[in-house]
Amino acid sequence: MLEPKKTKFRRHHRGNRRGLATRGAHVAFGAFGLKAIEPGWITARQIESSRIAISRGVRKVGKMWIRIFPDKPITAKPAETRMGKGKGSPEYWVSVVKPGRILFEVDGVTREVAEELFRNAGHKLPVKTKIVARREM
Repeated sequence: MLEPKKTKFRRHHRGNRRGLATRGAHVAFGAFGLKAIEPGWITARQIESSRIAISRGVRKVGKMWIRIFPDKPITAKPAETRMGKGKGSPEYWVSVVKPGRILFEVDGVTREVAEELFRNAGHKLPVKTKIVARREM
């Protein structure tokens, strides 16, 4: 699963998910992309399960890109622990996703195949998604 090799700080604040994605909002590498249309946190496990769903269809005919990386640690305290005694320890990693962000891209497959792959991958994600095609400049 994805996680940073090293971070400057072990624990982060929760932050906000307001606004639209300013970066990573257009298909840059492949022909088709899976775009988030609502904000949320996507865990490393969810990214991995989506990656497997897409790579099953792409296999040897096409290429896939993952455009998000889980770099935010989420902490949790054990159940039935009294208040205080500091922040919990990091449990898992998430990627903060805002509306408009491209999550995955594929190339070398037809539109019908790409739609099927992204539909399967979208079921594994906690945010609503849509399929977009590359816009030629």
